[in-house]
Amino acid sequence: MTSNVFAGTGFQLDSAPLLSRSTVDRREQLRDASDGGAELWATGKVLLVDAKGRTRIDTGSGLVAHPACDFGERPAPGAVLLGVEGETSYWALRSDHDGAQDGWLDLRNGGVLLNDTDAGLFTTAVGLLSWHDNARYCAVCGAATTRVRAGWARRCTGCDREEYPRTDPAVICLVHDGGDQVLLARQPNWPPERYSVLAGFVEVGESLEACVAREIAEEVGVDVTDVRYLGSQPWPFPRSLMLGFAAIADPSAPLVPADGEIEDARWVHRDTVLAALQSEGAAVDGLRLPPGVSIAYRMIRGWANWQS
Repeated sequence: MTSNVFAGTGFQLDSAPLLSRSTVDRREQLRDASDGGAELWATGKVLLVDAKGRTRIDTGSGLVAHPACDFGERPAPGAVLLGVEGETSYWALRSDHDGAQDGWLDLRNGGVLLNDTDAGLFTTAVGLLSWHDNARYCAVCGAATTRVRAGWARRCTGCDREEYPRTDPAVICLVHDGGDQVLLARQPNWPPERYSVLAGFVEVGESLEACVAREIAEEVGVDVTDVRYLGSQPWPFPRSLMLGFAAIADPSAPLVPADGEIEDARWVHRDTVLAALQSEGAAVDGLRLPPGVSIAYRMIRGWANWQS
């Protein structure tokens, strides 16, 4: 039987997940500027993002942003306002980049190169532009929709209904035994020897704690207790919000990986995890950890360095 009582003690994330960092003020009130954002645009910068969620990243200086005035005197069609920092506004535009240029990286590969400001800008840009790509028609009447509110809403040309960007909540849970073992699993389509913590989407009418218990039971066949919140990270692939939890399970209970979803699941000792963390991506005892840009990595590292 699963407990919904949060444990008072335990490990924590040792640092903020990389894609949770942000410094830019979103300035919701500026999305309805009477001049359509022209004043903001005049001193703004634009981040170009291609259809695969990649942008130009300089390994020394971070995101490569372009003066907004290079794209016209007013906000370009399709531009979305990401926010304001100091005297500079930041916007994003979809690019027709074809993948042939050097230095274009997505969040998975380029997120670790970004500072706090750039991480927030790029994460927001990828999620917002992806939503626009898939929200061109009204879900109620089927008529075309148009971009409004500086890219933070779309309005139906038929029934005048406004639609706002979607975020799909997903739980991600590090299951441990309360001591020196952690439960890790791998999906069939992951790189060889890659293991991570378990995750799944929240269903309608379900609490986060109930989702944790259901997903763990469905994916590996074990019951968990002491479900406890750790932190969150946006994961715009295409529009998830990862909500991190910890829970405890009995390592003697048989593991039953979900057919077609979980290729393998196993309990791993803390010493092996610590060695994998220090291996710079090399496998240790058949274990490779998730990339550092993910909240899963921060959860695993926080647990591995925790003294129970």
